[in-house]
Amino acid sequence: MAQGYFITGTDTGIGKTWSTVALMQYFKNQGKTVIGMKPVASGCEKIDGQLKNEDALLLQQHASIVLPYQDVNPYAFALPVSPHIAADKQGVEIELEKIKAQYQQLEKRADVVLVEGVGGWMVPLNERQTVADLALHMDLPVIVVVGVRLGCINQAKLTFAAIQQAGVKSQGWIASCVDKDMLMIDENIQTLCLSTELPLLAVFPYVDSLNPECFSQKFPLKL
Repeated sequence: MAQGYFITGTDTGIGKTWSTVALMQYFKNQGKTVIGMKPVASGCEKIDGQLKNEDALLLQQHASIVLPYQDVNPYAFALPVSPHIAADKQGVEIELEKIKAQYQQLEKRADVVLVEGVGGWMVPLNERQTVADLALHMDLPVIVVVGVRLGCINQAKLTFAAIQQAGVKSQGWIASCVDKDMLMIDENIQTLCLSTELPLLAVFPYVDSLNPECFSQKFPLKL
């Protein structure tokens, strides 16, 4: 049975994918085989006749083994909108059981499988269920990526509280500095450290391009 984690975030565009790739590299550095999965993606483009998402492509690229795109991203939608809306416009309903079944196939092929959510913790996937329901259904420990920018304290504390209320196990959180001009970054991160019992796993500084090896060195010796 593979070791698995569910990567969620405080919002969209805050570094979930880069954090997931960094975690993939972290585990590869331990000699483990790693797969990244992004079950649901909006804002996909047609590539070779197939809808594909740039974040899912990064996860596919950094995996230890070669996988078909649809194994990494079973639900790909063209519109760059909330996934429940994008799915409805394509005449599709996102099914949590289908995602879990795909994960169970992947976990037979690697030591570690990292599952990246879409948007934030409460993003709707269909008329009834959210990303939170998916994490619960998959029964994986959660890692929260906090986009460190103005407003992050409120967003992070609400996300931490919702995760605790849901009763899922949380492995900790990552501070992803996405605003190069933000003031008092250290003070904001310290405020969050004092507001939650979840351990801070890593702080990723603002960078213009992804460096998985550099980011992987930010994690503790043992997750």
